[in-house]
Amino acid sequence: MKRSWKLLMPMVIAASLVGCTGNGNTQTAPAPKTEAPQTTPQETTAKATVYPLTVKDSTGKEVTLQKEPQRIVSTSPGETEILFALGLNDRIVGVSDYDDYPAEAATKPKVGGVVKPSEEAILAQSPDLVIGGISMDEPVAAKLKTLGMPVYVTHPQKMDEIFDNILAMGVITNRQEQAEKVVASMKQDIARVQEAVKAVKPENKKKVYLEFSPGWTVGKGEFLDELISLAGATNIAADTQGWNPISEEKILKSDPDVILYAKGITDDKTGKKLEDIIANRNSWDKMKAIRDKQIFGMEQNLLSRPGPRITQGLIEVAKAIYPDLVK
Repeated sequence: MKRSWKLLMPMVIAASLVGCTGNGNTQTAPAPKTEAPQTTPQETTAKATVYPLTVKDSTGKEVTLQKEPQRIVSTSPGETEILFALGLNDRIVGVSDYDDYPAEAATKPKVGGVVKPSEEAILAQSPDLVIGGISMDEPVAAKLKTLGMPVYVTHPQKMDEIFDNILAMGVITNRQEQAEKVVASMKQDIARVQEAVKAVKPENKKKVYLEFSPGWTVGKGEFLDELISLAGATNIAADTQGWNPISEEKILKSDPDVILYAKGITDDKTGKKLEDIIANRNSWDKMKAIRDKQIFGMEQNLLSRPGPRITQGLIEVAKAIYPDLVK
């Protein structure tokens, strides 16, 4: 299916640009970026969340939930995948227009885009929790909060932050044990890859170029760069920070061993597929990766969504780079 890269870049570009009362049990869930999990003895023993609950989201704003959420709207595909992985299928009452995994997500009521979801569509679902992703416009979140809805905004950029985000959502939704199991499984995936590539010497690490959309690559500070490192390779754009327009000359000079690209991406201006754009750039046929036909399309959703399947993306990346080592 033809997919425009402009549908996805708002998420990845935004990633680089951009106390309660009652019973006295104020709790803080792990914030996706820097805060470590803080739990009461009751949480640690019973793995049950005590409400009212106050948490801080990735923006530093406090969010208070008076009771366990029963009607949840997610405006981001990655966060929606987390909610399904936590077994909250029947509590998800709205998702973004781009949510398509698992299959049941496609059957949920749609609330608009990931950047500016429809406030009316969200309100129509009468949610008691709204979860926004990395690209949700701040004014949208602020408006929803003024209407009395708890809005939790996430912004994970590294693997550890993805883990923390899953654990935080487990606390918020009273699915702590499920969240821990999801994270444990993901860490097993990482361990599997690291074990497979541990014998690769530093001087033998393959050089990798990743192009996620026409004209854009990724450097340090993003989990896509981390996937390449975990796979035992070197990202040739690692000397840059975040998402960057590519320098064709720099890539040519770096002479990568492997080129990875997102499958199904079509340039809006030219109508050309991303893989054809890469293969036909001036002088790029001299690159080792192209000469040796080491160009591999990656499932874009596995690489772009900071959720439970990101480590599946890692495995696919590692298989493409080191097919003899990662089975």
